[in-house]
Amino acid sequence: MKFAYFVRPHIGGTYSVFKQLRAGLAAKGVDVRWMSINSPGTVHDAQWLPEFDYGSLVEIHGGMTERDQAETLVKALEDGGFDGIFINVLSERILTNIARYLPEKFLRIMIVHNITAGTYSAAKAIKNHVHATIGVSERIRSDLVRKLSFPAHRTFVIPHAAGSSNREFRREANGSETLRLIFLGRIEDASKGVFWLPEIMSHLSKAIHLTVAGDGPDLENLKNRLSPHRNRITFAGAVHPDQVFDLLLQHDVLIMPSRYEGFGLTITEAMSAGCIPVVSRIRGVTDTIIDDGTNGFLFRIGHSREAAQIISDIHSNPKTAQWLSDAARYKADVTFTIEIMAERYLNVIRNLTTDRGDIAAPLKIEKWAMPRGLRSGLRTLVPRPLKNWLRVVRERI
Repeated sequence: MKFAYFVRPHIGGTYSVFKQLRAGLAAKGVDVRWMSINSPGTVHDAQWLPEFDYGSLVEIHGGMTERDQAETLVKALEDGGFDGIFINVLSERILTNIARYLPEKFLRIMIVHNITAGTYSAAKAIKNHVHATIGVSERIRSDLVRKLSFPAHRTFVIPHAAGSSNREFRREANGSETLRLIFLGRIEDASKGVFWLPEIMSHLSKAIHLTVAGDGPDLENLKNRLSPHRNRITFAGAVHPDQVFDLLLQHDVLIMPSRYEGFGLTITEAMSAGCIPVVSRIRGVTDTIIDDGTNGFLFRIGHSREAAQIISDIHSNPKTAQWLSDAARYKADVTFTIEIMAERYLNVIRNLTTDRGDIAAPLKIEKWAMPRGLRSGLRTLVPRPLKNWLRVVRERI
């Protein structure tokens, strides 16, 4: 079978998941290829050129309407001989909405990556036009079934993998008294809580060094806020997915002060490298990855002093730190493997091949329109500070 996975090459978790899924399902006879829409004037970054061996951009032209683009996308799927599509909800509006217009022959599997209201609204908008839905954490599946009436027998939990289990493990020994702390991810405060990093650092010994790896809209602001600690901060910039594992091998502790996550791929990547995760407790998400105190630690969202105390305790107990590092790597290698992830996806595909079930009839593409869940809503008018406060309160409750 041949599946399109709606994503384009980029530094980020969604594309990393594609690469994991492609590798895992290829060994089981399922060909997965990335596909996206190429905006007019797009400049191709040379670093992504090798990825075009595993997917393609659907060429569109200036002046094309959304409906024109959708028709071009459907034609590319038909010409490419695809049997099915993985739809990453809200990655791009057209690529999400196309589920409602695809010919019946295409198998449609929706993947929900986040727990935000906007993501859930988009998922609800197309739920009657997909054959199955995969939530990447228990929280997502629970929310979709209980709150949005997704059919339980067609809604699954499949966590992301930590990465390839075949990589040689050569953890760099920390010969100094300095503890090597790392934040890895999108530099954005709304979801990742990066503006708590300066407060965490203010409670830590000067023998603890922080690497900030990633890029994002709040990078310059974060640099300014961390300036009082500049002598023990390194900004590594964006990190190519192929370099993530080696970078994590060079650090002792991952700090992840997120307000919300759908899964937290960085956590499992860190665990696979023996880098101890210290992470916000997000119900049904991070607490299903980390066994608190055994292979990592969880702290209450926004409690910077609590996070700092955990990191300080790790720093002052090197023998315990080694034990935690080994336990983290063991769980990643046993629980979050590409093989396990691919087998779960394959089971969904096999079951749907046997019994697709009844879904809504395709809409006529001539009447293309964006449903309410894929249009900007009133939530976009809520000030960011209020949104952030509400998210923290929700999780703490």
